[in-house]
Amino acid sequence: MYPGCLACLEACEGCASNNTMPECIRLCRDCADVCALCARLCMRESNICEAFCKACAEACNACAAECETHDNEQCKACAEACRKCAEACLAM
Repeated sequence: MYPGCLACLEACEGCASNNTMPECIRLCRDCADVCALCARLCMRESNICEAFCKACAEACNACAAECETHDNEQCKACAEACRKCAEACLAM
C-alpha cells in the first residue's frame, strides 16, 4: 500500500511546485503531507495505520477532484496518482 502513498507524494509535490493555482497548490501540499505520514505509519506497522489510511484516501480524493478540473499534464498525472493511492488506502 505505501508504495502508492510514495508515488502520490511525489506527484503532488511536483504538481504543487509547477502551477500557480492556489487551491490546487494547497490541496496537493496537504495530500503530500498526509501521504508521507501514512507511508511511514504503514512501514512501521503502526496500530493506527488502518485508521490513517481512511484520512489519506479522503485527502487523495479531494486533491484528485481539484486536479481533474485543470487541463494540464501535471494535474492529470497528479489526479491519477491520487486516485490510485486512495483506492489502495481504502482496500486496507
